[in-house]
Amino acid sequence: MSANAASHTHALIIPSYNTGPKVVETVASARAHWAPVWVVVDGSNDGTAEQLQSLAATDPLLHVIVLPHNQGKGAAVLTGLRAVQALGYTHALTMDADGQHPADLIPRFMAESQGKPDAMVLGQPIFDASAPLLRVRGRKVSNGWTNLETLGAGIADSLYGFRVYPVDALIAVMRRQPWMRRFDFDTEAVVRLAWRGVAPVNLPAPVKYLSAEEGGVSHFRYVRDNTLLTWMHTRLMLEFVLRLPVLIVRRMIGWPPFQYRQGK
Repeated sequence: MSANAASHTHALIIPSYNTGPKVVETVASARAHWAPVWVVVDGSNDGTAEQLQSLAATDPLLHVIVLPHNQGKGAAVLTGLRAVQALGYTHALTMDADGQHPADLIPRFMAESQGKPDAMVLGQPIFDASAPLLRVRGRKVSNGWTNLETLGAGIADSLYGFRVYPVDALIAVMRRQPWMRRFDFDTEAVVRLAWRGVAPVNLPAPVKYLSAEEGGVSHFRYVRDNTLLTWMHTRLMLEFVLRLPVLIVRRMIGWPPFQYRQGK
């Protein structure tokens, strides 16, 4: 699809917090491959809100929402989801603002979602030498817990935020509980959607960890964010125990459709 021909079903949401000039590059790349695009500026004080608003003033397919203070990635995505839902969009691809995600794969992920609208299309990261070894190993732990919590529903990676969600289902999940508003959003979203019966489709996608010289900005804090993930998996495991009989029955009858695990 041409980036100047807006989709009427699939929108793109980019949450951003103090990403610096890289967010402008990311948004330009996203717009080169898709329309419409929503950027949710999550209380940034680095001047990027004004830059993005200037871009949107000349681009009717770029929309910028500025939150008054930092609320967290999940909260920013939820703001974007509500905005696109109000306009009738059924699906949204989320993409980080820091340049780590592959904008050129946006059409591929959107096409997969259009072909399987009842699924969530999840990026399966391909790491290069720039990936911090500690974080690569750490995500294996989180993925292991996710696999257990969903009884092997086929989620290849629980943390990679380049993915397409069914909008109504995700908003319904987030409306029912107060979590998923910060760094815990990506993992808890896929677990709870799998519990709801939304099957995953996994598509490989490269991830690039940019150096400071390349304009990379990271807000990841090892102790703080791993503590948050630990608390999240504790909550999910407690709920998993309560859901286990239902999940076992669903798995026995083949619902949700586990054949969606890998995209073609």
